[in-house]
Amino acid sequence: MWEQISANRTRSAVLVIMMGAVLIILGYAVGIYFLDEPWGGVAVAAAVWIIMTLVAYFQGDSILLATAGAKKIEKKDHPRLFNIVEEMTIACGLPRMPDVYIIDDPALNAFAVGRDPSKSAVAITSGLLQKLNRDELQGVMAHEMAHVKNRDVLLMSMAAVLLGTIVIISYYASRMLFYSGGRGSRRSSDSGGGGAIIALIGLVFMILAPIFAQLIYFAISRRREYLADASAALFTRYPEGLASALEKLGASTNQIRGANQATAPMYTVNPFREEGRKAADLTSTHPPISERVKILRRMGHSASYQAYERAAEETSKKHVIPASALTGADSVPVRAPSAEGAVGEPDKFARTRETQNMLFGMANYRQLNCANCGTTLRLPPNFTAPAVRCPHCGTVNKTA
Repeated sequence: MWEQISANRTRSAVLVIMMGAVLIILGYAVGIYFLDEPWGGVAVAAAVWIIMTLVAYFQGDSILLATAGAKKIEKKDHPRLFNIVEEMTIACGLPRMPDVYIIDDPALNAFAVGRDPSKSAVAITSGLLQKLNRDELQGVMAHEMAHVKNRDVLLMSMAAVLLGTIVIISYYASRMLFYSGGRGSRRSSDSGGGGAIIALIGLVFMILAPIFAQLIYFAISRRREYLADASAALFTRYPEGLASALEKLGASTNQIRGANQATAPMYTVNPFREEGRKAADLTSTHPPISERVKILRRMGHSASYQAYERAAEETSKKHVIPASALTGADSVPVRAPSAEGAVGEPDKFARTRETQNMLFGMANYRQLNCANCGTTLRLPPNFTAPAVRCPHCGTVNKTA
């Protein structure tokens, strides 16, 4: 497995360098078109690349969590989720439990970020937390923590920030072009046919650069999803948990609010879908959901990388697990499913109440039990009235 992680790092470095090359060429194009010195544009792009790489390395996780609207929670906020993350931390063999974040959004999704296994975080939407039973939640958390263990998270964070930089530079360059009426620098306008052609090439590249960068970014993300699915099946010893969770994620018709093109490949499934419709099967950021589900359900009674690879060959006629990950890998039998509604395990109604209580607590709502019927009334932080009427029995309760 360590060979696989090392190969991941090498391929990742190559792909990030390719994205950096796109940024440098973009700077060259901007220098040609707007400045009289193309290398001046390259110098600016290189400076931006270095700065953004440092920012991505040291603060990329914080930026991405803030962009998604994620809020960190403690064990007292949602003990069941913490318990599952603790279990998966042990199963994965991570040196430290990731921080846990909640995104208050009815859409169904999750992602992981971090610099390395000792500094990482997992984030899950409140909608997904309500929908999944214990086995399904284990599968999703194990999938995200596999990205942490496989050293995917730093690469994805840096690639996301780099892609965002390219998109921002292209955006402002196109706006400058629009407001200048299509006129570039004096040299690009006055240097005759050769200068005009070079300026035209630069203009085309400014338009295409975000597309090139996004294609490279997607190439980074898709294959890693298969390995994370296989790892989740091994860590949970129950492939059906993740398969069932993926079906629910794919059937959701809500589009997550905090996602953008730069962060989309980091989520468990592609967060973008046509409004009010289920996720499309063939998405550019992730492998098809139906294919991922079929592979997991073909694994049979063994939770191992070998079983996942065999199932992938039977399902899609392709190799998805690198050979280095198959050599000497663990193989464990699949366990029985957990019983929903068993002692300590909430059913879907209890999960909804559990999640809503957590969200109200995070928003600093105050709880007041009705003196007559015992209904729990939730008062917002700015509620200052001396009394409140119970909506169930009509009793007026003092708030002070």
